[in-house]
Amino acid sequence: MVRLTRIYTRGGDKGQTSLGNGDRVPKHALRVEAYGTVDEANAVIGIARLATADDAAADAMLARIQNDLFDLGADLCTPAAEGEQAGQALRVTAEQVTRLEAEIDAMNAELAPLNSFILPGGSPAAAQLHLGRTVVRRAERLITALAEIEQVNAQAIAYANRLSDHFFVLARYLNARGAADVLWVPGGNR
Repeated sequence: MVRLTRIYTRGGDKGQTSLGNGDRVPKHALRVEAYGTVDEANAVIGIARLATADDAAADAMLARIQNDLFDLGADLCTPAAEGEQAGQALRVTAEQVTRLEAEIDAMNAELAPLNSFILPGGSPAAAQLHLGRTVVRRAERLITALAEIEQVNAQAIAYANRLSDHFFVLARYLNARGAADVLWVPGGNR
């Protein structure tokens, strides 16, 4: 359990922050950028949920995802320790990725195939999910850049990759099962 009794510590006043293992790093370190962007995605989903309150299934998916995003942030803020044992640090699991895939497949089964790219928009919830999708893609780019220089949980990368797909499909699903999607018209303004 996490217990916060003091919000500010002054520990970051000189541009450094603590990782989950206690190491101090610059606030602009790639690892901090990665989990900070995951936090940003979570905030976008919080806004999207304001527009999904009347859809219990979609809202429940987003609630689970918000919790998963805290797991992902915890995973990323704690570098892998030499000889780390399973369960020693909170890590994203294959089951979390599999759950996203099952949800994507169930929603996608109700959607007509796309014949064009779609523009972000349609319903307020869909528009917010498209924003969330782009923030997750940025997080994924940062996570994979981090993985080139430090060890990163492979399931963390897979989760971010699958999550952006999930948001795309959920946005279409919430756009009247794709009927309210805004289609791209190539060269439409020439």
